[in-house]
Amino acid sequence: MLSNKRIQELELVMEFEKVEECFKEVSSWIENVGRKRLKEMINLDDSLEMLLQAQKQFREFDLVASEYCRRGQEALKKMDRWEDFSSVDVHSYRVKLQTYRDQLEEFCTQLDENRHRVCETVRLYEFFDKVRRDNCCVEEGVKS
Repeated sequence: MLSNKRIQELELVMEFEKVEECFKEVSSWIENVGRKRLKEMINLDDSLEMLLQAQKQFREFDLVASEYCRRGQEALKKMDRWEDFSSVDVHSYRVKLQTYRDQLEEFCTQLDENRHRVCETVRLYEFFDKVRRDNCCVEEGVKS
């Protein structure tokens, strides 16, 4: 039994090394591209036209970012079996795995929050723009 468990641990280590390339690629993209782009989206412009342009750019970024999130989540799912192993030899791999998981979850949460914020901001600006136009039409009707 001990030998079988050790063999399973070694198989997991080999699997981790294969999957780690994906983790490294996703992690690198998050740190070098994803977080920077999310920071750029913090200050949205004050005009509806500029806001719509920012929304378009965010949607393009969101497609790419969502793909990286999906790939990272798939890689993590492959490693779910690690939860059953608690040996000292596997511990360092579990720590790495948890670090990747935390980074991915944080980024995906920020992405979701920004997606919602951009959408709601555009809707609000569109509403105010419609109210402004309707108000102008009413004022013109009163002047006539």
